[in-house]
Amino acid sequence: MEKAKVFFTDFRAQLGDSLPSKLKRLIKKAGMEQLELDRKFAAIKMHFGELGNISYLRPNYARAVVDVVKEFGGKPFLTDCNTLYPGSRKNALEHLECAWENGFTPLTAGCPIIIADGLKGTDDIAVPVRGGEYIKEAKIGRAIMDADVFISLSHFKGHEMAGFGGAIKNIGMGCGSRAGKKDQHSNGTPTINPELCRGCQRCFRECANQGLVFDEKTHKMTIDTEHCAGCGRCLGACNFDAISFEDYAAVKTLNCRMAEYTKAVLDGRPNFHISLVVDVSPNCDCHGENDTPILPNLGMFASFDPLALDQACVDACLKASPLPNSQLSDNMAKKDFVDHHDHFQNSTPESEWRSCLEHAEKIGLGSRQYELITVK
Repeated sequence: MEKAKVFFTDFRAQLGDSLPSKLKRLIKKAGMEQLELDRKFAAIKMHFGELGNISYLRPNYARAVVDVVKEFGGKPFLTDCNTLYPGSRKNALEHLECAWENGFTPLTAGCPIIIADGLKGTDDIAVPVRGGEYIKEAKIGRAIMDADVFISLSHFKGHEMAGFGGAIKNIGMGCGSRAGKKDQHSNGTPTINPELCRGCQRCFRECANQGLVFDEKTHKMTIDTEHCAGCGRCLGACNFDAISFEDYAAVKTLNCRMAEYTKAVLDGRPNFHISLVVDVSPNCDCHGENDTPILPNLGMFASFDPLALDQACVDACLKASPLPNSQLSDNMAKKDFVDHHDHFQNSTPESEWRSCLEHAEKIGLGSRQYELITVK
């Protein structure tokens, strides 16, 4: 297989230059124009950051990508899907308010912001996964699948389960609706907390499998485990966080499911991917806080191949020196430290990332072999 091309530029900026300008040069050199964007709707998938977290990508980088898409005649919008867990992004209203508070507005971004799976995270489309071993149909936010062109803009950092979060994590997990995220994260059937259930029966209208039963005596909803398909539709319907899934998938299974969701999003349409290795926090931007970076700011990467992009970013990280006074350096200083020769696993020993990239290559998502091209 021919090596994929991954384009790279560092974070050095001379007087009179700027990092957003370098990002524009990078994505133009990488061939974004080949997407034939003229009058096309272009979804730019990114993470707006949880409230309290300040390691997410700055809006300035999103604006740089938006400007190039517009220059080539495209109609861009920034997008993400609602979260599975209770937080400040579990429905579209709170998600948009969170994005605004973190600096992402139509004024700063230069384009609309759309929450792809709708008000409550139930507006999704079932998309077949060609060659899927774990997922046959992925539940993807409707606005993402309605777009003509798909672009991912990822903050490359550590992750407490997947080892690192890059393009595949941003696309696969990020583009799943609330039910889609449950599909990747959890096995089995949900549980209902009777103390939080209001008996409103809103979830009942979402269930197509007779998996919910309303108790007329207690005025609480219960699960019929015999009929429940574990689809997660009820999760998005509940306004009171009474429904949850606790049978979490093993890390390897999660990684493979993310790769298959990514393939569902990308199959059959133009796509392009950008990752910034900056503020490399040890955990996901979904946290309401962020720890000090474990690695230095390394650069900006772009490619038509999301797998090659993730591989190039992780290779660059593994060659870098750990930063002092970080979770990674603290772990390495422990008396019982076991060196995995892997910064991400040394930072979070229970995490694992290789299975994701291996499975992505197996199902034809892209290539792990790449040519790195430096752009000044």
